[in-house]
Amino acid sequence: MILIPGYVYRPEEIAVIELRTPGELDAMRAAGAVVADMLAAVRAAAAPGVRLTQLDQVARDVLADAGATSPFLGYAPLATTPPFPGVVCLSVNDVALHGIPTPQQLEDGDLLSVDAGAVLDGWVGDAAVTFPVGTPRPEDLALMATTERALAAGIAAAVIGNRVGDVSAAIGAVGRAGGCGINTDQGGHGVGRSMHEAPSVPNEGRPGRGVPLRPGLVIAIEPWFLAGGDDDYRVDADGWTLRSADGSRAAHVEHTVAVTDDGPRILTLPR
Repeated sequence: MILIPGYVYRPEEIAVIELRTPGELDAMRAAGAVVADMLAAVRAAAAPGVRLTQLDQVARDVLADAGATSPFLGYAPLATTPPFPGVVCLSVNDVALHGIPTPQQLEDGDLLSVDAGAVLDGWVGDAAVTFPVGTPRPEDLALMATTERALAAGIAAAVIGNRVGDVSAAIGAVGRAGGCGINTDQGGHGVGRSMHEAPSVPNEGRPGRGVPLRPGLVIAIEPWFLAGGDDDYRVDADGWTLRSADGSRAAHVEHTVAVTDDGPRILTLPR
């Protein structure tokens, strides 16, 4: 573990914030490439009439071929939360996050968000994409574009000398300018040997605040926006599925990003 010099840690942070060596970042890049392959395969298979369970199986096949495992499958962060049953989260239309791979069939015009993770040689990669199924709706394309611009802005802010709050502020500014709803209950996070590590990276915040960004810090940057402009959400009885409170559609994009001396390094790009 490498502590960040000059930062005053909260007690709960002392044992969990770590900086990764260049060699460890290369290992994380290998895990990230598996995630990119999962997302590409699911996107290629997604079409009207295809069931979400079939897409989950596509992702499982990619993991098996790579000799990797899923940090999602069986994940249960709380004693009251049932273990997650899939290797990807598949969120359709008003589902913003944590959609369970059910037998639901995709329909023409659906908006699908796919969140995927992989563990390879003990290192985690985590990324997400949103795309239309079949015929795209103009309003969905606008929501996707705003969310992707926010991801790009957050990545651009992940540089030495900034703080986590600068990343959060960059994401939030794009989302608010696009008229989107933003909720900070769920957001980005540290990534390493575990899927969720410190620090937390909310999708809105104040610049100049939070953990300093130092070389070797790895974070998942993941904007998720609600098209209706309402910040609220609700959770289904399954304990996982998170929907917009107003029924509007949602988009979610994500990359695992390392802070380096040469600028942000995206670890979940395609090979």
